[in-house]
Amino acid sequence: MKIKSKIWIETNDRILISEGRVQLLKLIEETGSLNKAAKVMNISYQKAWKLVDASNKAAKSPLIETQVGGNKGGGTVLTPYGKSLINSFEAINAACWEFLDEQLKKHSL
Repeated sequence: MKIKSKIWIETNDRILISEGRVQLLKLIEETGSLNKAAKVMNISYQKAWKLVDASNKAAKSPLIETQVGGNKGGGTVLTPYGKSLINSFEAINAACWEFLDEQLKKHSL
């Protein structure tokens, strides 16, 4: 038997971070591109941008930085704050799963 749950963190009724946004941010870090990350997730660039933009507006600091032009054609990188937000969310999420598993064990269903 398993218990399932999804969490997200909000600020002022705006979603700051969630599992889907963490996945998108990790793919941005991996690919160096919002466009490539969106393609991997099979979502439009516009949807990916709206997700990141909404998180940026809810955050105390930007989660990504874009770099335009240059020899490598620019790209997108995570900020130190974006990386710390991912780490914090994943730690909180893991603690929630542990708590829920413990609660499930306490009850005979």
